[in-house]
Amino acid sequence: MNNDNLSDKSHNKEKGKNILIIVLIILVIVSGIKLYTDHQDKEKKAEEIIILSEENNDLNLRIDSVTYQLTLRIEEIEHLGGNIDSLVQLREQLITERNTDRKRSATEIANLNRKIDGYANLLREKDEDILKLREQNQQLYSENKELKTTKAQIEEEVAKLNIKQQELTEKVTVAERLKAENIKVAAINSRGREREDNFRNRQLDKLKISFNLSENSLAPAGTKDIFVQVIAPNNQVIFDIARGSGTFDLNGKEEFYTAKQDILFNNTRQQLTYFYEKGTDYTSGLYKVRIFADGFQIGNKEFEVK
Repeated sequence: MNNDNLSDKSHNKEKGKNILIIVLIILVIVSGIKLYTDHQDKEKKAEEIIILSEENNDLNLRIDSVTYQLTLRIEEIEHLGGNIDSLVQLREQLITERNTDRKRSATEIANLNRKIDGYANLLREKDEDILKLREQNQQLYSENKELKTTKAQIEEEVAKLNIKQQELTEKVTVAERLKAENIKVAAINSRGREREDNFRNRQLDKLKISFNLSENSLAPAGTKDIFVQVIAPNNQVIFDIARGSGTFDLNGKEEFYTAKQDILFNNTRQQLTYFYEKGTDYTSGLYKVRIFADGFQIGNKEFEVK
C-alpha cells in the first residue's frame, strides 16, 4: 500500500514538472512573438517618418519653385505698370509657410500640394496679363511716337480721363447701391445638419452663407458679380483658388474673395446662398463675412468658431 502511494506521488511530481516546462515554453514563444511584432511596429513607424520627411522636403521644393515663379511675374508686371498686390500677398504667405519650423502632417502636406496645383492656373493667368500689358505698352509707345504728343497734351488727356472717371463714379449714387439683408452664416456637418452663428470645428464640414438682396427700384437691372469674403481672426481673407476663390478690383486695389456668384439682378429680393468647404480646421476665434457688389460693400456679418 505504501509503495503505491510513493509511486503516485512520484508520478504527480513528474507530471507537475512537465506542465511547468510546457508553461515556460509557451511564455518564451509568446514573448518572442511580442518582441517580433514590436520590432515590426518600430520599423513601420520609422518608415512612415522617413516617407513623411521626404514628402515635406518635396513640398518645400515646390514652394520654393512657385515662390520663384511668382517673383518673376511680380518683377515683370511691376515693370509694365500692372497691379501686383495680390501676387505679393500670395508670395509672402508662401514664404511664411516655407520658413515654418514645425513638421507638417500628411493631411497638411496633401492640402498644400493641392493649393500649389491651383497656383499653376494663377501663373498662367498672370502670363496672359503680362502679354496684354506688353501689347498695351507697345501700343502706347507707338502712338506717342507717331503723334509726338507733348507733355501738356498728355496732362490734358489725363485730366479728361479723370473727369470722366469721376462722372462715372458719381452716377453710382448711394440710392442705387444694392444691399444684402437677412444675412445668415451656418455650419453644415458631415450629416448635413446646420447650426448658425457660433459653432465648433467638428460641426463645420461646410460653411453656408445666405442672404437676399433688398428691393431698390433705383438700382438698374442687369448682370451683377456678388463677391463674398470670409475673414479669419488674423484679418486674412480665406481663399483657395482650387475651390473657386480669386481676386476682384475694389477701389483700384486687387482683393481676394472667398466665393463669387454671377447673377441677373431683377429687383425681386433674390435669395443667394454660398457654400464653401475649406478642407482644414478653422482657427478658433471671431470671423467676419463681407459682401461686395459694384465696387461697394453691401453687407457684413460675424460668426464665431470655438
